Amino acid sequence: LHPYNGNLFYNAARSNGYNYWQSGLFAIGGSAMWEMFMECEYPSTNDIIATPIGGMAIGEVCYRASDAVLDDRSTGGERVRREVAAFLISPMRGLTRIINGDAWRKRSTTGRQFGTPSVAMEFSAGIRGLEFENEVYDSSLGFSMQFNLEYGDRFEVKSSHPYDYFRVRADINIVNSQPLLGQLDITGRLIARELLEKERSHMSIGLYQHFDYYDSDTISEVSAKCPYKLGIPASLGCGLMFRDIERNRWVLDAYLHSNAVILGSVLSDYYKVDERNYNLASGFSIKGGANMVFNRDKFSASLSHAYYRLFTWKGYHQYSDLDNISYKVLDAQGDHSVASFIVTEARCDLKLWRKLYLTLSFTHYMRSTHYRDFGHIKSSSMATRLMLTYKL
Repeated sequence: LHPYNGNLFYNAARSNGYNYWQSGLFAIGGSAMWEMFMECEYPSTNDIIATPIGGMAIGEVCYRASDAVLDDRSTGGERVRREVAAFLISPMRGLTRIINGDAWRKRSTTGRQFGTPSVAMEFSAGIRGLEFENEVYDSSLGFSMQFNLEYGDRFEVKSSHPYDYFRVRADINIVNSQPLLGQLDITGRLIARELLEKERSHMSIGLYQHFDYYDSDTISEVSAKCPYKLGIPASLGCGLMFRDIERNRWVLDAYLHSNAVILGSVLSDYYKVDERNYNLASGFSIKGGANMVFNRDKFSASLSHAYYRLFTWKGYHQYSDLDNISYKVLDAQGDHSVASFIVTEARCDLKLWRKLYLTLSFTHYMRSTHYRDFGHIKSSSMATRLMLTYKL
């Protein structure tokens, strides 16, 4: 929730005319104000980083999404629905529009700051099975939903501004014991340049901001262990985008990102202080993937791979009594360790009718952690999804 709080600071400024970078300064100031003067505990270094940087990613996505639903030409019930939707997406923008009167002011233009950008959305719902295999085998089955959004043109870079292009993925679980939000990924382009522009092939290179979140919990009483947890609120790196336009009824697009992780967190098997069971860390990540579409949109197949390498540099003393120590004065990021987290996903979509598709996906999660003071822990889990997908 710290990045979401940063999003509120960010959008308070963004809604009053400040740009992406300037609004980020407000998020930094808001976080510092809260940490230094409004909490009755020691300031948290990780919160000072996660709140503004993660807030900028979530904030710009919410700001542009709210911009897309607003229309100052509308009146009556339609106007109310649009204003309510914008308020829910970006509360600070909605509040600003109420204060300055824009919420009911009728104009001859839409009032949208970004015009009408290209937006592709997918809504999926179906069955998700999660399997965890460590010392014992454990599994669960439940309902799952997924939302994918691609905003803007990944190859339109001539007049590029921060987040003219971004992607969002959110996974929702309706499964006993599992967190409601299972995954949230944001990839936003800050700047970009063309490397290749031909009739059939395009390639661009850019600087991208990343926000990654994966969460799970103990599946059942069979195993008392949690499969995985990962949070990357502050990550930045270089990305390549490639597209090969239709050849023999196939279209191929691919991407490759290499990122520095300024702040991240990963599940710990030993560190449990103040209801926290993760280590803070920094490091790097590498992401890549490819998607092939056959016969325009009748069938598509994709493969993606993400590798995270995270280092917890500052650990507590091996013989510290974590049950009786004060976490407020424990100067440690968690267990001194080096962790790897790997996510590999294969997905197929088969067109059933118009914009309705049958989706089958397999996701493998691998966590491997080498501790300085404890034994090496390795866990593997697999998620299988069978869903119906509606593409807009």
